[in-house]
Amino acid sequence: MANDQVLYQYSSSPHVKATRTTKQIMIRVCIALLPAAIMGIVYFGLKAALIIALSLISAVASEAVYLLIGKKTIKEIIAQFDFTSAVTGLLVGLSIGVNYPWYAPILGSTFAVVVVKMLFGGTGKNVVNPAVTGRIFIFMSFQAVVGAWVIPNIGAVGGLSVESGATVLGSVLNSNLNGVSNLDLLLGTGLAGCIGETCKIALIAGGVYLAIEGIINIGYPIIYIAVTGLFTVALNGFDFAYFLPSILSGGLILGAIFMATDYTTTPNTTLGNVIYFVFLGLITAGLRQATHMEVVSFAILLGNLFVPLIDKFVINKPFGFIRAKKVKENKNG
Repeated sequence: MANDQVLYQYSSSPHVKATRTTKQIMIRVCIALLPAAIMGIVYFGLKAALIIALSLISAVASEAVYLLIGKKTIKEIIAQFDFTSAVTGLLVGLSIGVNYPWYAPILGSTFAVVVVKMLFGGTGKNVVNPAVTGRIFIFMSFQAVVGAWVIPNIGAVGGLSVESGATVLGSVLNSNLNGVSNLDLLLGTGLAGCIGETCKIALIAGGVYLAIEGIINIGYPIIYIAVTGLFTVALNGFDFAYFLPSILSGGLILGAIFMATDYTTTPNTTLGNVIYFVFLGLITAGLRQATHMEVVSFAILLGNLFVPLIDKFVINKPFGFIRAKKVKENKNG
């Protein structure tokens, strides 16, 4: 190469100002999801382990097959594997219940990786979050045929009484707080729901780990969760009895920490992120109240679509920026 030539290396987003690669970051996200996965298996049994495994394997395999069709060699596929598909597979598996058929996570993960991620160019080029979209795909495809929600093997410790087939979030959305224990909501004991969303302690532990590692700004999920709770309180006559049940029920904490914070589908500025997460909180609480169903995935998907608009109008001032009026005054002076 001639001395006057410069070699540049190009890569897609996410771009992080650190020595860590995308692969290293995604490995840490997988580690952060392990507590929720373990507790999901403890609570729901081997069917939960099967669903998580099928979802994870399907996500990774579908990416590999897509690249093979695109004339990539096995060596190249292994070299460029960055664990983003593994994170997608884990999230899809954790965001559905054991009442879904075994082939649902396979189809959901394949759709998320191939259609939402790879067809748009791969890592960093997807418009919306693949895991969120995969979860919505499964919900819309199988919700009408799945059986009743399964209650965990571990019973309630806070005196909560739940009926088979019903989720606590459904009671909250129907303005029925009778018998709801915040302790059980926090621990996930005795509550019917999705595999990875029941034990909030496990999810919070994963979020704290990511914050300590510098992977996420923990303030953003807190904004999302707090705004959801406060707006729910406002929509129910400013009754603060709704605050904790609304933030500890459903998939809010799972979505806020692990899905809404995706680098690719969040704004580029601090102010933009504040606007984005406040919007997510408002739309989540509002749609929950209007539809009486869990809408976290739909809220995040809608928020993803607004990110380009936020980035268009909320931009950082360039270094050394001076307003035109001040420049004119300096010239006249």
